[in-house]
Amino acid sequence: MRYTLPVTALTASLLLAASAAHANETLDVEMHKVSAEGVEESIGTVSLEHTDHGLLLTPSLTDLEPGVYGFHVHQNASCEPAENDSGEMTPALSAGGHYDPEETGTHQGPYGEGHLGDLPVLTVNEDGEANLPVLAPRLSMEDMPGRALMIHEGGDTYEDEPHLGGGGTRMACGAIES
Repeated sequence: MRYTLPVTALTASLLLAASAAHANETLDVEMHKVSAEGVEESIGTVSLEHTDHGLLLTPSLTDLEPGVYGFHVHQNASCEPAENDSGEMTPALSAGGHYDPEETGTHQGPYGEGHLGDLPVLTVNEDGEANLPVLAPRLSMEDMPGRALMIHEGGDTYEDEPHLGGGGTRMACGAIES
């Protein structure tokens, strides 16, 4: 019984140290172009990092057309194509829908009350590179294992209409296993 307090204090210290280390950890997610045939070549990475203000996502992507793209967290850690309701193979459909653990069923953007999968748009410069960080204030590193990052053609209005806020076809994906 004399050793209960020191062991408990040691355990608490180790848990605090692990928590602090986790808070500073980063995770690089490799992103790939996707098509109805499957996962294709890598276009770079998106680095995930915990901050006091939410999850910071820093892309280091190349070989994209300049413009603004929808950027989301999807439910499943898969970038494989799957058959849609119409029987057509769809790029990265195995990733499922947008990450919505509270089942809000609504799109309201990264700062709204809707699902957690909406991220700020991804901006690609005139050289075909995306390197501007975005902040997801309602997400944390703990939300990310078992999910996928998805880039959609077209921008994002963060509204339910038109379908998916105007985002188009899934064009790039990165699975987050752990």
